[in-house]
Amino acid sequence: MSKIKNNLYFKIGGIVLIALLLLIPTGMIKSIIYEREQTQQEAIDEVSEKWGGEQTLQGPVLTIPYTRYVKEINKATGKETLVQITERLHILPSKLNIQANVNPNKRHRGIFDIVVYNSVLHVSGEFTKLEFKDLESKGHVFKFNEAVLNAGIDDLRGIEKQISLNWDGQKVSFNPGVTNSDVFYSGINAKVNISPTDDHLYRFSFDIELKGSQQLYFTPVGKETDVVLKSDWQTPKFDGAFLPDEHKTDKNGFKAHWNVLNLNRNYPQSWTGSSYKLRESSFGVDLKLPVDNYQKSHRTIHYALLFIGLTFLVFFFIEIFQSAGIHPIQYILVGIALVVFYTLLIAFSEHIAFNAAFLLSALATVLLISMYVRAILRSVKMSLFIAGLLSMLYIFIFVIIQLEDLALLIGSIGVFIILGLVMYFSRKIDWYNLTADKADTQRDQIS
Repeated sequence: MSKIKNNLYFKIGGIVLIALLLLIPTGMIKSIIYEREQTQQEAIDEVSEKWGGEQTLQGPVLTIPYTRYVKEINKATGKETLVQITERLHILPSKLNIQANVNPNKRHRGIFDIVVYNSVLHVSGEFTKLEFKDLESKGHVFKFNEAVLNAGIDDLRGIEKQISLNWDGQKVSFNPGVTNSDVFYSGINAKVNISPTDDHLYRFSFDIELKGSQQLYFTPVGKETDVVLKSDWQTPKFDGAFLPDEHKTDKNGFKAHWNVLNLNRNYPQSWTGSSYKLRESSFGVDLKLPVDNYQKSHRTIHYALLFIGLTFLVFFFIEIFQSAGIHPIQYILVGIALVVFYTLLIAFSEHIAFNAAFLLSALATVLLISMYVRAILRSVKMSLFIAGLLSMLYIFIFVIIQLEDLALLIGSIGVFIILGLVMYFSRKIDWYNLTADKADTQRDQIS
């Protein structure tokens, strides 16, 4: 009677325990992936700090301060007095047009690639005739000589040249910073001429040469906002509150067009104070690298327990059908080899393409385990069988991580098929007789 039959329950328990213990180094590898992701993010932040970070162009917004009187009660005397306060009226343009050309390129920090870009933005639009009579009749006194046009820019370090505003036929230079934080916190401003007696449109335009990293967004502040974005980047990700109405992507780059109405967003064309923020309606493009090796490594390591469990199960069946004895230490060594695959994958994928890294790591692991099986079982047939099995498993995992949308479906079907195969090949095992044989052997030894 073979050793596997004499110690069936102990053998099964030991295999399960080894498989569970191997989840500890698997968890440590997950921590390594998180650590490498953090290191990558630090490299991105370091480059962005010197070049320019993610950029969102907000506005422009016309801001006009005004004064009004409110009643206050003096707590000491109980008398009612009038107090003058200053507030700000924020007005959005009736039309906003943005033409943007983005020229991205890769920068390297150590082994990491970071996408940065230079962009040229042409911003134009108009404000309709401004009506102040209703507000003035309520006692609001507008300070038209202090009217400013504010434009929000996330990272002012990305501005490459001086910016001039063409306002109603007059050229005005922009100043750094925004005049108030009611709408946004960072940007530029220009003083403009406003007259309540003007009966015409206020047209404006300006050009910005803006540097940034990975992301360029816009806010639809116009009653009708029209944005056209062009670039030679081949793998854009359109994101934010609105997707483009039209876009075309090919080997020469992409072109995207947005048309957003004021009815599509949740703030009006004018308000006072800090009642609304614009960032929630932002939209644009992400220029991140098309392949994230760490994300794919995360998805791959989720199947670690499946790999270890199936491999150990096959070894267990070999012990039963071939009457071969495999020591727990040999199970441990094979399990460690399966775990080391993930460290190889992470290391290789930082220097070569992920698919090539996966192929190289899988090939090394399959060769190592199959050669080890040949040595311990002294069987070329079993060695080739294990190599074929592991190869099929790695191909299965590779297909799953490539099919993001169908990963759950394909994975579920694959696991179901694997379970069916295990049930099929184990159908002839008489588990009760194995236990009974063990008991008979013990009685014979006692007698």
